[in-house]
Amino acid sequence: MNEILRKEVLAPRITEFEVYAPEIAAKAQPGHFVILRVHEKGERIPLTIADYDAVKGTITMVSQEVGKTTSQLATLEVGDSLADLVGPLGTPMHIEKVGCVVCVSGGLGVAPMYPKARRFYELGSKVVSFIGAQTKEMLIFKERMEKVSHHVGYSTDDGSFGHHGFVTDLLRKFLESGKEVDEVVAIGPLPMMRAAARVTRDFGVKTVVSLNPIMVDGTGMCGGCRVTVGGEVKFACVDGPAFDGHKVDFEELMARQNRFLEEERIAMERFRAQGEGCKCQER
Repeated sequence: MNEILRKEVLAPRITEFEVYAPEIAAKAQPGHFVILRVHEKGERIPLTIADYDAVKGTITMVSQEVGKTTSQLATLEVGDSLADLVGPLGTPMHIEKVGCVVCVSGGLGVAPMYPKARRFYELGSKVVSFIGAQTKEMLIFKERMEKVSHHVGYSTDDGSFGHHGFVTDLLRKFLESGKEVDEVVAIGPLPMMRAAARVTRDFGVKTVVSLNPIMVDGTGMCGGCRVTVGGEVKFACVDGPAFDGHKVDFEELMARQNRFLEEERIAMERFRAQGEGCKCQER
C-alpha cells in the first residue's frame, strides 16, 4: 500500500506522484485531499488529490519543493512507499451544471483545479480556464486543462508565455467583456485568491476558493486550520477546503501562514546539511 507507481517532474521543483491507494481512490471526489508522512518520524502535510482512478486504485498528487518535507518527498522514487497516507479528507466541492464557470489557477493551484474543471465539463458547463505561473517553464497541466476547457488563457509574471502580468488581469478583462458568468473558482496562492475575490466582488459573481492553511490532523480536532469565514470560525479540513471567497478573512489567514517561517527555515537548513540526496530516514 501507498507505493509510488509513477513519478514525473513537471517543472523545476514540481513533481507529480501516482500512488497506489485503492481505498482512497474508491471514494475520492473533486476537492478532497490527503495527509501524508514521508517516513515514520516525519511531519504530516496535506496535499490535494489532483486525480484519481478507482479502477486502477490510484490517486495522483502534485508537490512543489518549498520546505523540508516537500523536499524529502521529492527524493522518493518509483517503488518507494509513503509511511502514511490518510484520506480522502475534507468536504468535496459542490459542483453542478452551470451556464459558464471560470476556473482561475495560480501556480500549483492548477493541479487541484483539474478534477473540478473536468467535473464541470462532464456535466455540460461551459468551462473557461485562466492559468498563471511565474514563467513558461513553471506552467503545468497545460494539456490536461485544455481537454476539459472550452477556452484557456495563460499569463506569466515575466511575460515568457501568454499575458505579461497576473492571472487575475485575465479574469477582470473577461468579466469586463460582459460575458455572462455563473461562478468563478479560484485556486492558488492566498494573495492570488484574495485578488480574484476582489475582482469578482465588483461584478457580483459567486466565487469559490480552496484554502490551504496550516493543517495537522486533518479531522478538525487540533484547530490548526481554523479560518474566519463570514465572521465565523471554520476548520478548513472539515468545513472546507472550499469556501465563499467573498467571506474569507484573507488578511488573518495570510498572517497565520507566516507564523512558522523561522521554524521552517531552520528545518530546511538542517535537511540541506544532511544532504539533499537522502531519502531522509531521520534520527
